[in-house]
Amino acid sequence: MASLTTARRLVVKIGSALLVDRVSGALRAEWLGSIAADVARIKARGTDVVLVSSGSIALGRRVLSLPEAVLPLEQSQAAAAVGQIRLARAWEEALAPHDLTTAQILVTLEDSADRRRYLNSRATMETLLGFGVVPIVNENDTVATDEIRFGDNDRLAAQVAVTVGADQLVLLSDVDGFYTGNPQIDPSATRYDVIDQITPEIEAMAGDAGSGLSKGGMKTKLMAARTATASGCTMAITEGSVLHPLTALEQGAPATWFTAQMDPHAARKRWIAAMKPQGTLIVDAGAAGALARGKSLLPAGIVAVEGNFGRGDPVAIRSGAGSDLGQGLTRYTATEARAIQGHKSTEIETILGYPGRAVLIHRDDMAV
Repeated sequence: MASLTTARRLVVKIGSALLVDRVSGALRAEWLGSIAADVARIKARGTDVVLVSSGSIALGRRVLSLPEAVLPLEQSQAAAAVGQIRLARAWEEALAPHDLTTAQILVTLEDSADRRRYLNSRATMETLLGFGVVPIVNENDTVATDEIRFGDNDRLAAQVAVTVGADQLVLLSDVDGFYTGNPQIDPSATRYDVIDQITPEIEAMAGDAGSGLSKGGMKTKLMAARTATASGCTMAITEGSVLHPLTALEQGAPATWFTAQMDPHAARKRWIAAMKPQGTLIVDAGAAGALARGKSLLPAGIVAVEGNFGRGDPVAIRSGAGSDLGQGLTRYTATEARAIQGHKSTEIETILGYPGRAVLIHRDDMAV
């Protein structure tokens, strides 16, 4: 069975019902402080942590004195705009005593569906994690319409885990795992400790199991598990309302673990390799050797650019002799790549007229 103690990069999803008191609408300050302490302890042993946190609408609703009923879209967006600043401040104040810096990242479904936006999001989060920052991610409710929404933070958390290459995802929930039925109405329902494969039988059990406090229920958690595990990320569902919920999980609190199908690094490489290339980059012998040693592809190593591709598109990488070396997701368009080919990264801003990425294809975005 998986354990948080082995996580290299951890994503934790936190729902509104855990963060905000349902009666008063106020933040659960003691609980927030306890999970902040958990995050600090986990980071101290070298694990990267990303938090996917709901709560902006719930907090904004209270400030604007809006009713508890379902809100029209424009009122939900107004509540989110008011609440988001309070949510970010709450996390900043909770983690600051542990000398942890936070960053707010707001995303929509479009940001993961569009490769260029996806690469930008990935690069930003990778850079923040490299600085030791704890990113606080939430759906951008102030601008998202139904067509571009995840709609629940279970699936958003799974997509964030895929984006950052996390090896573990924890959904802090109002239930302590995945059951054979709804335990509130079926006393014979039992919890799974481990699910190695999401079968049709498992899917049928999901129904609408759960307390209904969250938007998604158990169906969306199962969808999140499918996304995460297919990308090499183990996922857990566990009770989150207790103080120090991550410590409790480490110490054996009830949970259901969904087993990853492969290593997240290998899963990402397979995903990139399966794409249809939109163009080709011809590289010199020096660049070919660097790629074989696991290095990124720099503009200086490019001798020719073929095709018409956009930023974020998959492109083939070939040697001057015509050998296929692999493919990757380019950080420049074909026009930009032609302009900077053969040049040092320090010359990119002078050539293009604006600062750009130092590498043309990062090694994490490449399958060789």
